[in-house]
Amino acid sequence: MKIYIDGSFLPESEAKISVFDHGLLYGDGVFEGIRFYNGRIFQLEGHLDRLWDSARAICLTIPMSREEMTEALITTIRQNELRDGYVRLLVTRGVGNLGLNPESCKRASVVIIAASIALYPEEHYQRGLEVITCGTRRVSPGALSPQVKSLNYLNNIMAKIEAIQAGAGEGLMLNEQGFVAECTGDNIFVLKRGVLTTPPISAGGLRGITREVVFEIAEEFGIPCQEPQMTRYDIYTAEECFLTGTAAEIIPVISLDRRIIGSGKPGPVTARFIARFRELTQSSGTPIY
Repeated sequence: MKIYIDGSFLPESEAKISVFDHGLLYGDGVFEGIRFYNGRIFQLEGHLDRLWDSARAICLTIPMSREEMTEALITTIRQNELRDGYVRLLVTRGVGNLGLNPESCKRASVVIIAASIALYPEEHYQRGLEVITCGTRRVSPGALSPQVKSLNYLNNIMAKIEAIQAGAGEGLMLNEQGFVAECTGDNIFVLKRGVLTTPPISAGGLRGITREVVFEIAEEFGIPCQEPQMTRYDIYTAEECFLTGTAAEIIPVISLDRRIIGSGKPGPVTARFIARFRELTQSSGTPIY
């Protein structure tokens, strides 16, 4: 495997960062997870938009242009001779000292890793996920905007630990007001009486790239979408439920807190969304080769 670090392509065994990098010391940086399918990078512009927005929000200057970043991404995938897979793109604050002051970091660092990924076993896409509600609440937007896809994911990790210990496939996170925010790594949608519903971004979830694609598919299917404040009741009483994320793609949910959702099996509308999404991933995107 060849990994890009600040303009160089290095074997995995030699790909290292400084112990003084603020990305390591403080989780000070931003990242994107990007999928590529059939020799094309899916939704690249949306991911780069979000990366630059996240960086701007934390006063981090990305040390290259969007064009240079695109070329670095494509070249990294080519170096690894991949046509399908996942890119983890990181921009850290860079090397500084042991203090908090980011001004000690003179230049941000860019790391690009291209590899294969399978977030969930295939049987979960066939049978659906069991989800539990986590006690860990989503970080308040007043503390750190959930739109910043930062390197510090400890809030999500603590919730993920709860889900794992409960034997669940994913964990639902609520905000401090008790409204649904998102899952530990995915956005959530429910379908009821022909209407698709997902929490508003203001509730504390990330503005997911796959979330936006689902809106486009819903419009194509003629299914109305709404974004009201949601509670667990809205999920308990839904006819269908699914999660969305770059790594997860679209995956059905069959229960929340051991309450069966709908028929207890992946629903027919969810199946249509999955099929259409997979068609799009195979036929659209930025060419790699």
